[in-house]
Amino acid sequence: MRMWVTGYRSYELNIYKDSDPKVEVLKSILKDAISQKIEDGLEWVLVGGQSGIEQMTVEVVCSMKKEFPELKVAMMLPYNEFETRWKPERKVAFSLLKDQVDFCATVSDKEYTSPQQLRNWQNFMLEHTEMAMIVYDPEYEGKPKYDILAAKKYANEHEYNIINIDMDWLENGAQEFFERKNENDLQ
Repeated sequence: MRMWVTGYRSYELNIYKDSDPKVEVLKSILKDAISQKIEDGLEWVLVGGQSGIEQMTVEVVCSMKKEFPELKVAMMLPYNEFETRWKPERKVAFSLLKDQVDFCATVSDKEYTSPQQLRNWQNFMLEHTEMAMIVYDPEYEGKPKYDILAAKKYANEHEYNIINIDMDWLENGAQEFFERKNENDLQ
């Protein structure tokens, strides 16, 4: 089983440093959700490489490999030279992540030329997975809106499962995270 994971970019989450406490909470929520899917037969996690949820997902999956050696992660970039316009420190972090994934490729071998490349990438991700996990809440619009709309349209015509991690899920996950952390601190 293969799952596409995407969601908000770092700036949409108001995260500007890896040391932001929200990162640890989000990674915990992602790990819990991915762990549940491993029990259902998840073998591959596909991401697009954007900062935020996608890059956090790569870090989470890589951290889970000791416990789940069969779990693999692929970074499928929408187009060539994907990170060209990023700041140097983001490029370095991205390069380190690319080195950790089990597979990395671009859907388009050209550099960015049009939004059609992003639609082609969405179609690729949908056609090469059985489900999507998208961190998105319609009350807080952002780039993932286009991914969830594409996934819902695809699911109308194909057997495709969509897991939507919305703000309620994030709030509950954060509460569970802090409860576990407090229990561990007391021990």
